Amino acid sequence: MASLFTSMFNGLSGLRANSVDLSVIGDNIANSNTIGFKGSRVAFEDALGESLIGSGANGGQVGLGVNVQAVQRILTQGSLANTGVATDLALQGDGFFVLDGPNGQSFTRNGQFTVDQDGRLVTLSGARVQGFQADATGQVGSAFGDIVVSNISSPPVQTSEVAIQGNLDSTAAVIDPAVTPFDPADPSTFSFQNSTTVFDSLGNPIDVQLFYIKTADNQWQVRAVTDQANLTAGSGTPFPPPSTLTELTAAPMQVTFTTDGRLDTVTGNTLDLDPLGGTQNQAITLNLGDPIQPGGGTGLGGLTQFASASAVSFVSQNGSAAGDLANVRIEPDGTITGVFTNGVSQALGQVAVATFNAADQLERQGGNEFVVTGTSGQPNIGIAGTGGRGSIVGGALEQSNVDVGDELVRMIIAQRSFQANSKIVSTADTLLGELINLKR
Repeated sequence: MASLFTSMFNGLSGLRANSVDLSVIGDNIANSNTIGFKGSRVAFEDALGESLIGSGANGGQVGLGVNVQAVQRILTQGSLANTGVATDLALQGDGFFVLDGPNGQSFTRNGQFTVDQDGRLVTLSGARVQGFQADATGQVGSAFGDIVVSNISSPPVQTSEVAIQGNLDSTAAVIDPAVTPFDPADPSTFSFQNSTTVFDSLGNPIDVQLFYIKTADNQWQVRAVTDQANLTAGSGTPFPPPSTLTELTAAPMQVTFTTDGRLDTVTGNTLDLDPLGGTQNQAITLNLGDPIQPGGGTGLGGLTQFASASAVSFVSQNGSAAGDLANVRIEPDGTITGVFTNGVSQALGQVAVATFNAADQLERQGGNEFVVTGTSGQPNIGIAGTGGRGSIVGGALEQSNVDVGDELVRMIIAQRSFQANSKIVSTADTLLGELINLKR
């Protein structure tokens, strides 16, 4: 009779264990569309008791049913889906994003991030994404904390160099400045002209016109001119009134070429600006290429003098006006790069990634977040792509790793097991009823 009661408890343990299994399966299916969700599975173990029935090596052991050993989290990689949202991040590989919220530090695989009213990178529930902030120059520091990615502007950068590539026509007529004085308003006094824009320390644009004068075979002058309205009084060499133009060098630049058209020498190629309100004596180097003398250059990297029309193929300068943040992009190492309206790109911060010795032992606290437990180990926080940490994919999200098809099959198995265990209970009840009826 005791065995009948034991069989009922065995069946009851099976009902309880399979009920937990069905609950876990239901949780997995319910979260099959939850970003960054990691599914779980139930691990069963037998519950063993001993009953001395006869003799033998095993002593006549009789089992006492089944227990739920653990609910194990499965941390396999979920598939990635592009979203086009710059602040959406996905982890490809091991690790978790680090968050700081009302209840302290937590960890997540859900990279659905946005920017709050203070310009900080946060989750949709408001937890602050943690990482390393960059300074005003774009250098990422070692201080760990919140990441500010908006309400940031790019300061102006004053121009210190202008680089030019192009060709001056070797067949152009020679102009003798002593006979035909240079006049920027008279095209007959120069051979070729182009312009570029430079910036002062306040980010004000200053238009500079460059005039090229062939003074002899293989010899040229280059003269830089700007509007006096951009400069302080007494700056440069003004042209006679009514002109408002000013020459930016004390003497014209001298440029010579070899007989095969390569740049040979360049002298006096530094412009001197005294902009209104900006830093005075702003020196700008006019980089015309890699002359053969004195450094032994090729003479082909900037200006050349061949028998073809004078033209400038490339002009660049290293200054910029102030700019506002227009967009951000995320690099694989978690660096957040800001793209500003002035064309400047610089780092704003870097998203941190944490790994654990036993990540499946982290405790769920809801909201796609996990917290540290005594068995998970402490977080190892660092840079994505280093130390075994996964890389970060910007503009994408990691989908749930739940396979609904697998879960439905597991559900059928759990259902049948639950039904079978219920039969054990009902059968034992029937037998007990027969036993009770013996007294009649």
